[in-house]
Amino acid sequence: MANFVLVAGAWLGSWAWDEVAPALREAGHGVHPLTLSGLAEKQDVPVGPGTHVRDIVDEVERLDLRDIVLVGHSYSGIPVGQAAELIGDRLARVVFVDANVPAEGESFVSTWWEGPAKLESAIAGSDGVWAPLTEADCEGQGLTDDQITRIVAGATPHPGASLADPAVLPRPLGELPATYIKCLLDGPEPTADVTELLRSERWRLVELDTGHWPMFSRPADLARIFLDSAR
Repeated sequence: MANFVLVAGAWLGSWAWDEVAPALREAGHGVHPLTLSGLAEKQDVPVGPGTHVRDIVDEVERLDLRDIVLVGHSYSGIPVGQAAELIGDRLARVVFVDANVPAEGESFVSTWWEGPAKLESAIAGSDGVWAPLTEADCEGQGLTDDQITRIVAGATPHPGASLADPAVLPRPLGELPATYIKCLLDGPEPTADVTELLRSERWRLVELDTGHWPMFSRPADLARIFLDSAR
C-alpha cells in the first residue's frame, strides 16, 4: 500500500483534501494531508528560505513513510518537486495537480505568467503576503456556489517569502517518476516547461475536465487518478 502525502496550493491547508482522502483510505492506503508553514492552522509559523520544502521532508521523516505518492497542487508543485528529489527511495511517484513545477534558481514569483513585477507589487502592497482568493478568482472553474464559498472562507494569506524562494534541484526533474494532471478549464494545454518535462519517459499526462481546484469540483475523479498513480 502507498502513503499519500497531499499538499494543497497557495492559500490552502490540509483541509482542502477532506473530500479526497476518504477514498484513498478506503482503498487501504495511508493518507497524510499536510499544511505548509504560514498557512491555515499554521499561520503563525515563520517562513524563510526552504521552509516549505523542509515541511514536506520533515513530515516524511517524522512519520518514517515509505512508498510515497507525493502530491502537489498549484503553487505547491514547486516545494513538492524539490522535496521529491530529497526523499530518495522513499518516493514511489510524484503527482502534480495543475501545478507549477520547480526550475533551478527560479521561484513562483520569477515565473509568474503575468510577469514577476506584478506579483511582487501585489505582495508588497499586502504587507508581504499574497492576499487570499476572492469569489471572482474562482469563477469559470467548474465549482458550485457552495464550493466557492468554502474555498474563499477557508483561504488564508499566503506568505510571500515562500513565493520568492528560488528552487534548488539536485538532479533533473524529468528523472522523477511523475504524473501531471492538467485541469482543462484552467487552460487546454500544459505550460511550456511542463510540456518539455512530459517528453521524459518517466512522466505521463492525465487530463481532467474541470477547473484549477479539482479537490473541490471533482474529488472522486481526482482520487481515482491518485489511486491509479499508486499502481
